[in-house]
Formats: sequence, C-alpha cells, structure tokens
Amino acid sequence: MKTKDKSPDRFLVNITNSAGEGLYEIYLYVYLNDSELKAEKIFYKLYEKCKSLQSFPDRGHIPAELSLLGMTDFLEITYKPYRIIYQIISKTVFVHCVLDGRRDMQKLLHERLLRE
Repeated sequence: MKTKDKSPDRFLVNITNSAGEGLYEIYLYVYLNDSELKAEKIFYKLYEKCKSLQSFPDRGHIPAELSLLGMTDFLEITYKPYRIIYQIISKTVFVHCVLDGRRDMQKLLHERLLRE
C-alpha cells in the first residue's frame, strides 16, 4: 500500500507485505477476542498512524532491541501497545512491521526484518 501527496515536503509511505500481515493479524486477533467494531477501529487507527509518517518521519526513535544489534537505520512510533517499525530511504518511508508490543519483540523483529 502506498500513499501519496503532491506536496514537496511529504514522504511517500510504503507499507510492506510484512507490515500488512501484521495489521491483519492484529485485526483478526481483536475481531476474534473482542468485536468487529473494535477490530476495525484499531486497524484504522494503526493505518492512519502509518500514513502520518508522510509528515515528519524523523520523529520516531530507534527501537532498543535493534539498537543493541547495531541496527540504527530503523525507527519506531507507537500507538500503545502497538509498535510501528519503519525505515526512511530518500523520500520514502518503508513500514516494515506493525507489532503488538506485549509480545516477544526480540523474536518478532528478528523474524519480520530478516524475512523482508
């Protein structure tokens, strides 16, 4: 999924397949364990949070788990308890992961980022 804006100060946001799968997994979990309405609300909020990276993508911080591995070219923003991991290359933001921060982050980040 890509979002565009013709404004020159905006970045292109590219949600990778892995991040799309993460969004779907979160939606499905909430749908099955809570309600369809809440699942749709969380999905929409997370998607909007990803799209918000069009403006000021540098506002994120380096995830501690990746910093320890010397991987400092990834940033994250949160929509508690969810974490959005992304990378800025030129004028494009690549959203690599959308994860539930209550899960084993070392394992999830390793699986998702190495799979890309």
